[in-house]
Amino acid sequence: MAYLAQLGALTDELVASLAAAPDTTEGRKRQAADRESALRGIRFHSFLRTNQFDVDDQLKGYDERFRVIGRESLADALNERLTTLEVHRNKFTPDVLRFILELADQPAQKADLRNLDLLYESGDEDEAPRLTWQDIAKEDGWNEDRAIWRSIDYSPSSEDEDEKDRSAASDDESLTTDSSADGEFQRTAEDLVVKPTDEVASLELVRESQAWRYANPARDDGRRAKKIPISSLQLLREVLFMLGGLETTLFNEKCDPVINYQLSGVSWDTYNSLVTSFSECGRKLAPLRGFAATTQRIPLLQVFQDSLQRALASLDRKLSTIQQRFTAVEQDAAVTLMGVTSELGPALSPLYSLSSIVQQLQEERNPHAFRYLELLFDGVGIAQLEGNTAAYELLGNIFFDCFQVYLKPIRLWMEEGKLLPGDRTFFVSESSTKLPLPQVWKSQFNLLRTPEGTLHAPRFLRPAIHRIFTTGKSIVVLKHLKHREPLRGKTSDNEPKMDFASVCPGPLGFAPFSELFSAAFQTWIQSKHHTASATLRGLLFNSYGLSQGLDALEYIYLMSDGSKAVNFASAIFRHLDSLSVSWKDRFTLSEIAQEAFSPSVEGHRLSAEIDSHAVMHNGLMSRSSVRLSLPAIRLIYRLNWPIQIIVPEDAVTQGYQPIFAFLLQTRRAISVLSHPILGFSASGSADEPDRPVIYHLVRTKLLWFCNTIMTYLTSLVLAPNTAKLRESLREAPDVDDMISAHSNFIARLINEACQGAKLQPIRECILDVFDLAIKVEDAHRAELTRLAEEEEEITRLSVMSSPFKASSSTKGRGRRSLHATPKKKQKDDNGEDDDDDDSDWEAELRKSMTGSKNKPILKDLHADFERHLRFVAGGLRGAARASRDEAAAKWDLLGEMLEVGIRD
Repeated sequence: MAYLAQLGALTDELVASLAAAPDTTEGRKRQAADRESALRGIRFHSFLRTNQFDVDDQLKGYDERFRVIGRESLADALNERLTTLEVHRNKFTPDVLRFILELADQPAQKADLRNLDLLYESGDEDEAPRLTWQDIAKEDGWNEDRAIWRSIDYSPSSEDEDEKDRSAASDDESLTTDSSADGEFQRTAEDLVVKPTDEVASLELVRESQAWRYANPARDDGRRAKKIPISSLQLLREVLFMLGGLETTLFNEKCDPVINYQLSGVSWDTYNSLVTSFSECGRKLAPLRGFAATTQRIPLLQVFQDSLQRALASLDRKLSTIQQRFTAVEQDAAVTLMGVTSELGPALSPLYSLSSIVQQLQEERNPHAFRYLELLFDGVGIAQLEGNTAAYELLGNIFFDCFQVYLKPIRLWMEEGKLLPGDRTFFVSESSTKLPLPQVWKSQFNLLRTPEGTLHAPRFLRPAIHRIFTTGKSIVVLKHLKHREPLRGKTSDNEPKMDFASVCPGPLGFAPFSELFSAAFQTWIQSKHHTASATLRGLLFNSYGLSQGLDALEYIYLMSDGSKAVNFASAIFRHLDSLSVSWKDRFTLSEIAQEAFSPSVEGHRLSAEIDSHAVMHNGLMSRSSVRLSLPAIRLIYRLNWPIQIIVPEDAVTQGYQPIFAFLLQTRRAISVLSHPILGFSASGSADEPDRPVIYHLVRTKLLWFCNTIMTYLTSLVLAPNTAKLRESLREAPDVDDMISAHSNFIARLINEACQGAKLQPIRECILDVFDLAIKVEDAHRAELTRLAEEEEEITRLSVMSSPFKASSSTKGRGRRSLHATPKKKQKDDNGEDDDDDDSDWEAELRKSMTGSKNKPILKDLHADFERHLRFVAGGLRGAARASRDEAAAKWDLLGEMLEVGIRD
C-alpha cells in the first residue's frame, strides 16, 4: 500500500506539471481522467528492464572503434571510467549507461578529451593562483599604455612626423577599452563603398566601356535598326566568357549569337561567319558544363562528373591566362581573334570528343550506369586511330580514373567474396535463399543478364567475366571450408597498376588500345585468380579426397575392379535365378553392395535403393529380361560436399547410373551364358535332330557378342576416358574448368557407350540380344527337363514290366539324377515351401520354350540373333558416317568389330 500511495503521489505531481487544468468541474474531471490513464499506464506497462549485456557489448564496440580509428587515448579514458564505475555499480547502472548511450552523438568524431578537465574540482585549496598576462600587465603598469597596441610603420621614409604624432595622440584618446580597440580594426560594409575621390574617373571609364551593352541601336533613313558596333577586344572578352560558361551579351543561353551587334570595320557576312564558329565551340562545350552542374548519386557517375569538372577547370585556367594577357598588359599585344582561336584549339579538341560522349549518353534512353565507360573505351580507341594525341590522353586518363571505381566491387568480390549491398552496377547477384553447401557454387551466385540475354557488364570486360566470377565463388567456397587465408595482402603486393601511364606506355603507342587494355586486365585478374584457384584445387585434391572419390565412383558405377563387380552382380543374379524377392529390399541390397565393394570404398558411404515403379512385375518376368529389374537398382555413394561441386548429383543419376545399368545388363547376359553346359542327347529329338548343334552355335555367337560389347566398353570407352579425366582435372586452372572436364567426361561416356538419344534404337536392339541369351538358356533348361521326364517315364515303364522292380527303380533314380536339373526348394513370404510355384514355373518355361513342329524355337532364336546383329552393326556404321560427333569413330570401330560375326 505504501508503494501505491507513493506511486499515486508521484503521478499526481507528474500530471499537474505536464497537464495543468483550470480549477473548475470540467478541469478537475479532465485532470482525474489524465491521472487515471497515466497511473494505469505506469502500473501495467509491458516494458522490460535494460539488457545489461547489450549495454556492455555497445561499450566494448565503442572501445574497439576508438582504437581502430586511432583514438587510443579516448578508449583508455572510457575504460578508466568504466573501471571506476564498477565500485559504485547497482541495479540502475545499466539504465543510466543505456540513457547515456542513447544521448551519444558520434563520440568518435566529436568527443574532446579536454572537456574532461571541466569535471574535476580543485582538491587543494591552498594552491597558488595561476599567473596570467593580465596580472603581469597590472603589475608592470603597461595595461594602461594604449600605445602598445598601435601599429608602427617601419618604412624608412617618414615625411610628416608631426602629422603622425597628432594621429597617434588622437588614436590614444579613442582607445579607451579593449573592445573599442578591436572594433576599430574590423572591416565593415562601408569600407567597400567607393568614396568620392579621384577613383570616380576610373569608374566612369568602366561604365563607358560597358555602355555598348545597353545602347539603343540607331536607325537609318528607312527607320531600320542598325547594328551596334563593337571592338575586337569586346568580342574577344565575350567569346572567352561564353567558352567559360558565363552569361554574355553577344551570345544567348544556347550559345547562339545575338544579331544586334557587329564588329567594327568588318562586313556582316565576315562577322557572322566568325561569331558562328565561336558559337559552335560553345555549343559543343555546353553538354559538358550542363552535366558537370547536375547532382549525381551513383558513384560511377560521380567520378565521371569529377573528371569532367577537372577537364573544364583546366580549360578555365587556359581562358584566364588569355584574359590576363589582355587585362594586366605587361607588353604590347595585338588582339587577334583567329590567333586566340588557334591558341585554344589544342585545349578544345579533346573536350569536343568528351562532349560527344556526354551528348550520346544523354540521348540514350535509360542507359546503364557503366554505359559511359563503354563510350569512353570506344572514344579512346577512335582517338588513337585518328592520331589525336590530346584526345587520346585525356579520354584515356578519364577512362582509367572512372574504371578504378568500377574495379572496387570487382576487387572486393575477387578478394573477399562479398557483394556491395544495393549495388546495381555489378554483374554478380546473390540468391536471397540459403542453399545447401553442394549447390553454393552452382546456384548461390548468378551472373546478371539484360532482358535481351546479354551480360549486365561493360562490353570490354565480357571476355574476363568468367574468371572474375569463378575467383569470387572460389573465395566463398574457401570461406565455407574454414580454410581461407587472407588474400587482400597477398594480392595487393603483386597487383599491377591499372592506370593510363602503365597500360599505355610510350613505346607501345602504336598497339591498339583494346589489346593493351585486355592484356593489362588479364594480368590484373591473374594476380588474384591464381591464388584462390590454386588454394581451392589443392584442398579438393589433398584434404577432401577428390581422387579417392573418383576412384570410388569408378569401382561402383564403372566396375573398374572386375572381381568386386562380379561379387556384387553374382549375388543379384542368384536372387533373380532363384526367383527370390529379397533383393528388392533396399537394406538387403545395401548389404550386398557394401560387402562387395567395401575393400575399395568406404562402406558407410554406400547405400542402395530400388525404383518401386520398375519392379511391379513377378519374379519370372524379372528373370526373363534385362530391361525389367536391373535398371531399377540405384547405388548411392555419398561424397564430401566439396567434391559434389565437381561431381553433382545429377551427373551421378544421369551419367554414372545409366552406364552402371548397361554394364550390369551386359554382365547378366554373360553370366547366363557362362553356366556349365549339360549336354543334350547325342541324337537330339525326332522333331529337331540338329538341336544340339544349333544350341552350341547360338550360344557361342551370343557369348561372342556379349564379350565384344564388354571389351568395347572397358577397353575403348571407360579406360581411355577415365585416364583423360584425371589428366584434365590435374591441368584445370580453376573449379569451373574441373566441372567442365567432368561434365565432358560424362557426355563422352554416354555417347560412346551408345546410351544417347541418337543411338536409342541400337541400344534397344543390343538389349534384345541380351534377352536372347536368357531365352537360349531357358530353352536349354526346358530341353533338359523334357529329357529328364522322358527318361523317368521310360524307366518307370521298364520297372513296371520288369520282375526286378527294386533294382530297376534304383537304377532309374540314378539315371534321373545324372540328367535332370535339380530343383531348389524355396519358401514364399510366409515361410512355406514353394514347390508348387517352382513346378508351375518349370511348366510355363517349358511351354514357352517349346516350338511347334514346323518352327523349332532354337532356330527362331538364331534367326533373331542374326537379324539383330546386322541391325546393330549396320546402324553403328551408318550413324558414324552421318554424325560429326567425337564418338563417331568409336561407333564405327564397334560396328566393324561386330561385322566379323555376320555371315554372307
